[in-house]
Amino acid sequence: MAEPGFSGRVKRLIADIPSGRVATYGQIAACAGNHRASRQVAWLLHSSSRKDNLPWHRVINSRGGISLPVGGGFEEQKTALESEGIIVDRKGRVSLSRYLWNPGG
Repeated sequence: MAEPGFSGRVKRLIADIPSGRVATYGQIAACAGNHRASRQVAWLLHSSSRKDNLPWHRVINSRGGISLPVGGGFEEQKTALESEGIIVDRKGRVSLSRYLWNPGG
């Protein structure tokens, strides 16, 4: 049975991000019903991505960047995005105009 409420909606949205696309923490929060809950989205990713097999690497910050620090997951996320054909610059930024997922379309 699917998890109810905001957390369940967040997890379903993240699971739906297609390969080769990204979403922002704020975008996921807004689509799940609370545009002010981007930090909660980050926390859910941190606590649930492995056990729920979520494509955590496809969620980035509102500036199009990887939020994880160098040596603390940055390289893993950059490599995972690049393996899906997403161009990531050396500072960890992605073109949102090119790769941002539109959940409604």
